[in-house]
Amino acid sequence: MKKILIVDDEENIRLLYKEELTDEGYIIETADSVNNAIKKIEDFNPDLIILDIKMPGVDGLEGLKKFKELFKDIPVILCSAYESYKQNFITWSAEEYVVKSSDLTELKEKIRKILVL
Repeated sequence: MKKILIVDDEENIRLLYKEELTDEGYIIETADSVNNAIKKIEDFNPDLIILDIKMPGVDGLEGLKKFKELFKDIPVILCSAYESYKQNFITWSAEEYVVKSSDLTELKEKIRKILVL
């Protein structure tokens, strides 16, 4: 089974994604910040990271740079409520960019594409 780490500061988003993606057959771990995610990656060894952009402290763009430096083989999907970040060249190093929605169809399709299930 493929493992996904969800990094988002909003607990309700983490719970929604965890529930939906567990139903899809993935093993899910969550983190409420980039720093907590870095600690969890070592033990959890995810196949994919879903990363929010707008978070207090270290934001998702800084997090993306850190993940790509430290764990370059782990693909990252940026998932943000703001489409405007697509214009930021840092986001281009992510495998995908998904605008948050209560309908997780697009996110699930991108996950399947990356993990080739």
